[in-house]
Amino acid sequence: MIRNEFWKGRRVFVTGHTGFKGSWLCLWLHRMGAQVTGYALPPPSDPSLFDMARIGELVDSHIGDVRDLAGLDAALQAARPEVVIHMAAQSLVRYSYQNPVETFGTNVMGTVNMLDAVRRAPSVKAVVVVTSDKCYYNEEWVWGYREDSRLGGVDPYSGSKGAAELVVTAYRHSYFDGDRFPDGPAVASARAGNVIGGGDWAQDRLVPDILRSLLKNEPTLIRHPQATRPWQHVMEPLHGYLLLAERLFEGRHRYASAFNFGPPERSERTVGWVIRRLYDLWGVDFDWKRDADLGPPESTFLKLDASKARAELGWRPKLELEDTLQWIVDWTRRYQAGDDMREVTYADIERFVAIRPAD
Repeated sequence: MIRNEFWKGRRVFVTGHTGFKGSWLCLWLHRMGAQVTGYALPPPSDPSLFDMARIGELVDSHIGDVRDLAGLDAALQAARPEVVIHMAAQSLVRYSYQNPVETFGTNVMGTVNMLDAVRRAPSVKAVVVVTSDKCYYNEEWVWGYREDSRLGGVDPYSGSKGAAELVVTAYRHSYFDGDRFPDGPAVASARAGNVIGGGDWAQDRLVPDILRSLLKNEPTLIRHPQATRPWQHVMEPLHGYLLLAERLFEGRHRYASAFNFGPPERSERTVGWVIRRLYDLWGVDFDWKRDADLGPPESTFLKLDASKARAELGWRPKLELEDTLQWIVDWTRRYQAGDDMREVTYADIERFVAIRPAD
């Protein structure tokens, strides 16, 4: 379990704080009393959780691009953080086909710039670089990928995430090695995917697409209903990132490596199953429609083996997929009703923290 007392008053620098995962993370850190500085582009969607929850009132928010080394470096030096969580990314597979230069620039050079800025920030003790489960070269295996599995990808997004992991390894061994630089920052990477939750309004992503259609009371267009994914609520990997940051800070270079954060096998369901369940929970009687535009190729199956995070960090998933989908529907209904979404999201965080893992 993460400890509020560790985070209270802790100076934390979060890139990508205006995004879906970044917004949830900032709310969680603020709830624990951390002093958060954020650095990111403007919110990537309208609406956005960042605006709904008025996160700009809670953190020292800087609008900037991680591809701008000078701007990123200046913001990091001014913040004097003790912990850095790097989440800024171009995170959409289909968009990466249309914008490969932006994707590689943000995901690869953005990671280079972040770690290079850390080199000049003596206050930093722990760095978590968030990549993706798609950093692994997808063999369409039925078993989960481990941290030492082959990296890479056949599309710009996957390739950029595999390359980002290579950047982390190169910087760790060149500038943050525990034997040569024992007092330097400890750097780890975190790999997770298929993250869902209330407040995600990204275009061309399954659950946001479904919720948008339900709010309009119209069928959803689905491209690949047979694709299987290991779905997990956004708070599951965030819990892992926070645990990892704590261990890096206190255990230092012992934990400076890669960690997977993925749900148990029982959370592996097809796209078709997820949409049918969300439709049932929302209470509609129409069906989804098949999208004639299948778009670029997509993987059929991909999952992670999170044994290392369980063994070394004590991380355990908390929510069953059925609960995750119900929480998402409940959150969206509260949004539809015009409730205060900062308070709604805080309440979900409190409820999640109170759950004891089942295994």
